Amino acid sequence: MHESVIMSGFGGQGILLMGQLLCYAGMHEGKNVTWMPSYGPEMRGGTANCTVMICSDRVGSPVTRHPSSLVAMNKPSLDRFEISIEPGGFLMINSSLVEREPQRTDLTVIKVPANKIAEEAGAIQVTNMAALGAYVEGRGVVSLESVIVALRRMIPEHRQELLAVNEEALRRGAEAAAKQK
Repeated sequence: MHESVIMSGFGGQGILLMGQLLCYAGMHEGKNVTWMPSYGPEMRGGTANCTVMICSDRVGSPVTRHPSSLVAMNKPSLDRFEISIEPGGFLMINSSLVEREPQRTDLTVIKVPANKIAEEAGAIQVTNMAALGAYVEGRGVVSLESVIVALRRMIPEHRQELLAVNEEALRRGAEAAAKQK
């Protein structure tokens, strides 16, 4: 098994945290992982993306020109990375912010309104968790429970009150993706 995913959106959307949680979930399951962040100097409001590799074998490089998956949290991310997804790959779109349809027809596509799901879960700030839950459900490279284990380990002591809303957003995102399978 070899999964390479680019997670991309605006700075401030929690893109890098999504990638870190995916990596920690992979490690929890005994897989080999890498995480490579990329963001502009403007951070919040600028572009941010990260590349995550999850493999049953050794990871040869943390860089990919043709990821097997893309999580597009906004239209500029879809515009930039859609063409690079490997043929037959996977695309998860945040339909709350991306109104256009994908141009490629050879991809498995799941569209979830991650912003709306986050608001319904209790906080717009957990939009990234709704998207991550949808990706995990759609792709199946790690279990949702492993992501929750990683989340519980990563949230600092003084932020434990955010755990429940993050978990709720993960589960709701996964449920939204499951309806599209």
